[in-house]
Amino acid sequence: MELKDKVAVITGAASGIGKATAQAMARLGAQVVVVDLNESGAQTVAEEIGGLAIGCDVGNEESVNAMVAEVEGKLGPVDVLFNNAGVATGGGPLNTPIDVWQSQWEINVMAHVYAVRAVLPSMLERESGYILHTASMAGILTTHGNLTYAATKHAVVGIAEWLSITYHDKGIRVSCLAPLGVRTPMLGDTDSAFASQAAGPIKEPEDVAQMVVDAIAEERFLILTDEIAQTWMDRKNTDLERWFGGMRRLQVKMDEYANKK
Repeated sequence: MELKDKVAVITGAASGIGKATAQAMARLGAQVVVVDLNESGAQTVAEEIGGLAIGCDVGNEESVNAMVAEVEGKLGPVDVLFNNAGVATGGGPLNTPIDVWQSQWEINVMAHVYAVRAVLPSMLERESGYILHTASMAGILTTHGNLTYAATKHAVVGIAEWLSITYHDKGIRVSCLAPLGVRTPMLGDTDSAFASQAAGPIKEPEDVAQMVVDAIAEERFLILTDEIAQTWMDRKNTDLERWFGGMRRLQVKMDEYANKK
């Protein structure tokens, strides 16, 4: 898909990957809608790129529906939906409160469902549309230290795969972004045990944004941010037990690193 003159909605676009992708899409001529719970941050980005800012709680279906209705009223039907907003709070099953589980489920999973439900009927009617989902390599492999994040991102990968299979022949294209480490507020301290030991090569948001727009141009499903990600996927697929052993050793290494700090 060419992005010129397309109406593109990006959630979580006040910072990080979302902001960088908004900038990249605007440079290619898209009419970009900068969506974020941080409305002032969204407005700053929108003013910079000549886009439209809308405050939205993506974990609330009424808020998402209102946001899409506003976009359609001001710019027309949504051509590109980038479900990018996400959070990474949480830990293990014993130390993560249930309300944190529920909150992360709403933001990391149901936000994708709400937005797809809001834009997909029009896309199907026009037989044209592009839906992108920010998952994570945590959703394809797993991640150490944050079960809630791993579980919700696995769900996002499942949603993206299902949509691509089901609606491809109806004119809908789907991409799934599965980054390793990216220098965003979510990554936090780059000297942490996770960032330094398990996140892989850390990329800049602008690099990832370029990968996203390249994938849209190619209509390619899976977007990986480093070649090592494919290597790790291959290792898991070809020898699962060996992969588990390696991940367990990495967990021990991360624990040792954290205890030294």
